[in-house]
Amino acid sequence: MHKWTGEKEVGTQFADIIIDISHEQLDKTFQYRIPDSLIHKVEVGMCVNVPFGKGNTLRKGYVISIGAECKFDPEKTKPIHSLADTDAAVEDDSILLARILQKKYGCTMIQALKTVLPAKHTVKQLQHRTILRKMNREELLSVLGEAARKKQVAKVRLLTELKEQERIPYEWVTGKLNVSGATIASLEKAGVIQIETINSLRNPVKSMEQKHAGKVLSPDQQRIVDTIIGNMEQGISRTYLIHGITGSGKTEVYMEVIQKVVLEGKQVIVLIPEIALTYQTLLRFYQRFGDRVSVMNSTLSSGEKYDQCERAKQGEIDVIIGPRSALFTPFPHLGLIVVDEEHEGSYKSESTPKYHARDVAIELAALHGASVILGSATPSLEAYHKAQRGEYQLFTLKERLTGGQLPTVHTVDLRQELRDGNRSIFSRKLQELLTDRLSKGEQCILFLNRRGYAGFISCRACGHVCKCPHCDVSLSEHKNGRLICHYCGYSEPKPKVCPECGSKYISGFRAGTQQIEEKLKEMFPGVRTLRMDADTTKTKDSYEAILSAFANEEADVLIGTQMIVKGHDFPKVTLVGVLAADLSLSANDYRAGERTFQLLTQAVGRAGRSKLPGEAVIQTYQPEHYAVSFAAAQDYEGFYEEEILYREMLEYPPASHMLAVQIFAGIQQDGKMLADTLAEVAKEDKQRVIGPVAATISKINDIFRFVFYVKSADYDTLIKTKEKIEEKRKMMQPVRGQVQFDFDPMITM
Repeated sequence: MHKWTGEKEVGTQFADIIIDISHEQLDKTFQYRIPDSLIHKVEVGMCVNVPFGKGNTLRKGYVISIGAECKFDPEKTKPIHSLADTDAAVEDDSILLARILQKKYGCTMIQALKTVLPAKHTVKQLQHRTILRKMNREELLSVLGEAARKKQVAKVRLLTELKEQERIPYEWVTGKLNVSGATIASLEKAGVIQIETINSLRNPVKSMEQKHAGKVLSPDQQRIVDTIIGNMEQGISRTYLIHGITGSGKTEVYMEVIQKVVLEGKQVIVLIPEIALTYQTLLRFYQRFGDRVSVMNSTLSSGEKYDQCERAKQGEIDVIIGPRSALFTPFPHLGLIVVDEEHEGSYKSESTPKYHARDVAIELAALHGASVILGSATPSLEAYHKAQRGEYQLFTLKERLTGGQLPTVHTVDLRQELRDGNRSIFSRKLQELLTDRLSKGEQCILFLNRRGYAGFISCRACGHVCKCPHCDVSLSEHKNGRLICHYCGYSEPKPKVCPECGSKYISGFRAGTQQIEEKLKEMFPGVRTLRMDADTTKTKDSYEAILSAFANEEADVLIGTQMIVKGHDFPKVTLVGVLAADLSLSANDYRAGERTFQLLTQAVGRAGRSKLPGEAVIQTYQPEHYAVSFAAAQDYEGFYEEEILYREMLEYPPASHMLAVQIFAGIQQDGKMLADTLAEVAKEDKQRVIGPVAATISKINDIFRFVFYVKSADYDTLIKTKEKIEEKRKMMQPVRGQVQFDFDPMITM
């Protein structure tokens, strides 16, 4: 080993290194000298061997940065021993990606590394149980019929799956299908099934079988597939946006392209919102690609997640499916990333680093020379804006391939209902259609749009919402009787009568899903209801259990919040009622119109998805609002043209960029002082600064919260502002408070 002599050498370079980054103990970097023999070989992101600790044990480490300054006593600075002879190519890309996260999203390198690299866990042999069908199909159908007559709904769910699949993982049955161990044991005792137990390394999908090669594509689908594959064959890597209405066959397009990528010996990441990761969704991929598919989601243990990463590195997996975190699966030969339902807010991390999976997917693909496919029925404004400017290639699918037609939509003006004497939460049109559907034995969904509800005030007579004159977002009602803007701090007293029409019917919205359920049962005695909201989905797998019960026609009406409108297919649902469409429309958030349009479009799309025609009723105090009218018409392009004008006028993303600087402090005055000081730094750069102001929820767990926003058309300018704020904070000693950064925030604090 080269010994440090203590003499200053010309051109001496030092490297900051994180030791054993694969372990969970990530607390600090250590500085090492780069010896002459490696001076032109060591680069940022490389894996190296270094002497560590008193015994100078050789440990693997990762180079985070390189510079000429020695931060410690040069005589105690050890040299790097050698370059590590490992599969570091995978880690190299992860380190580079971590640096991108650190730079673009305002976090420490350690926070970024924790995000992109899996922590090591002891790998244990696991017992995997599989349920095997013992009876032939005819015998099984007989048992299924008997269970249905006895209303043994859990047995029916399991037997229905076994009718199509001879092997099903035990964990899926007890988890996603919500079938108890006792029910499984009774079927085993009766000779219907057999439970196979094997010891194996963790592979959540090992027992799935490849069944078919795919469906015949429509001409529009085939055109998209041919274009993407043609570009790949020419070595062209691009980002594509598929704007396809619900039921238009986006998934089949994904799978055709994935098939091509896999045949080329490359790997694929498929991102799906966590809420859409159902057994049925994943089964389509398993049947197409067999046991070369794996899943990465919140139901897996830390050890299982680590095992999937190891299998990916060793080439045992071709396709990984999962939510945001699946993006960091360490594939050595990544060829494609698919981001389905790319508009979903769950793709944005709300913990540091506050990255957006869509944007990081594009950065990751660039490192590998891979392509990215984004898909949505209601694309985010960010994605569609880039497609309009030619940064993404846009494809559209405008026809449903599922046999159903888009539903007939009725928009009801609740102001007129009030004038006509109807004070019920159900409009007359909705009552009429509910009566009709229940008499026919068809199913209905009632959607209460409570998303983004933050105490805004509106008039039931004219629909007026109290808004901030400076930010064009709704004012929030506070207990002190004042209305406050949580962007700039503007406030005014709560009005006693509507400032627009003078009506006394001005207040906040109070109805919840439980009230709706009670009113529905009063109106229709004997109606069978299921409720899905935060109260009814607290326990594990309750979400899937409620949906399964509704799919099995155990209820006539499903009542719920936004979680019920996410991509579910119920063939017998022919009516969707949207109650209080204005709640999300009036949230104190510049994205309120976009979120409302997306929610209403998705909600309306739940009706008439099979052969039975569907209808939808949108109840609103603002029927003339473009988000409502375009959602009723299922006209995305019309909505986009209107919404982008609003964003351009007020310099909101994607027309401009916005940095939220969030301050947390145990003492209110400390937080306010820190927020004021850091906001002045941003103003020195001649940036447009809004705030600082107390957060919407100004205190949580005795921690005071403040925020200010910086706007700029140039993202890199905001990064420089962020770096100056960080420097200023380091100079403020002692600093009593924490600072977090959120670029183009999805949720305002």
